[in-house]
Amino acid sequence: MSLRKQLNDILPALLPSNPAEAIKGTELIRLSRRSLTGNYSDASLRYHFSIMSCDPSSAIAKVEKGQGYYRRSEPLPALSGAQELLAWTQGRLDDITGDENSVDSAMMRIRKFRAVVTRYYEINGRFPFAFRDPFSTNSPLGNLWKFPELVLVDWETDGSPDEEMSLDGGMLALKQRLGIAPFRLHSARLRLSPSLLTYREDFFQTLSVSMWAQGGELIYAGPVEDEALADGLRKLSAAFGVGVTSFGMTAEVLDDLPRPANILNAHPKETEAIMAKLDIHRIAAVQSRPHLDWASLSSMRSESEEANKLVSWLTRCIEERRAEPFKHE
Repeated sequence: MSLRKQLNDILPALLPSNPAEAIKGTELIRLSRRSLTGNYSDASLRYHFSIMSCDPSSAIAKVEKGQGYYRRSEPLPALSGAQELLAWTQGRLDDITGDENSVDSAMMRIRKFRAVVTRYYEINGRFPFAFRDPFSTNSPLGNLWKFPELVLVDWETDGSPDEEMSLDGGMLALKQRLGIAPFRLHSARLRLSPSLLTYREDFFQTLSVSMWAQGGELIYAGPVEDEALADGLRKLSAAFGVGVTSFGMTAEVLDDLPRPANILNAHPKETEAIMAKLDIHRIAAVQSRPHLDWASLSSMRSESEEANKLVSWLTRCIEERRAEPFKHE
């Protein structure tokens, strides 16, 4: 039996499931030798650990921060990739899995995460706009590649986005004369669980829904603990400019949060307590483009009334020289 086949059989029992308890390579070699048939060098074992940790089908994963290895958890096929969005927007997970409790739990976590992301950016000087209609029950699956969950708007202004704020009149007038937008628009795709099996789909969906905007941001609820996953995301980001952020929220943390409406309307002290649960990790920074793709934005407006609402909101803010949060009806 080959060394790799032997390691595939024995490593699951040796590796801890919690990345915080990752086992060092030296100790893993020592433990592995007890069950291996054949005389293999330390270098050969370390090489196999490293190679196997980059294979999404392998049980061994290397931690992103620090040293050591842990056991890669099995993904939930029905709740990964695009299906996370389907669970939230179209309620079709009952067509994919018969476990209604799991479906309800996943849907609630997604709604809570969206509320947390919205509130986090509101209190950190950004203005979120949510797309909902393109993901209604009868919407085509192609909308997953056309529309983002959120558009994040950055104005050139000071102060708190919880209050109405005056835009910089001088810069606004100058940019209008130069034909430059007085804001930055980034399209954001939200995902619960980062996975080595699905991160390419997550990434390129984010890239696709952001082609009209000035940048794209892939935002994960869960921590990115797998070194191979983090490296893969960074390489894609370096090539295509999409930013990647983890909020460091496990399923247990999401389950402990209040309901989405309570998150969005929490008092300052309650909001502070919720934000304290986050462990923000920027895996890759977004690369903003200087201009919007106006033709693509115009095409979106012909397909979505919410895109018209986005444009109307931005126009109103410019005309009144006042940045204000978007109010959903």
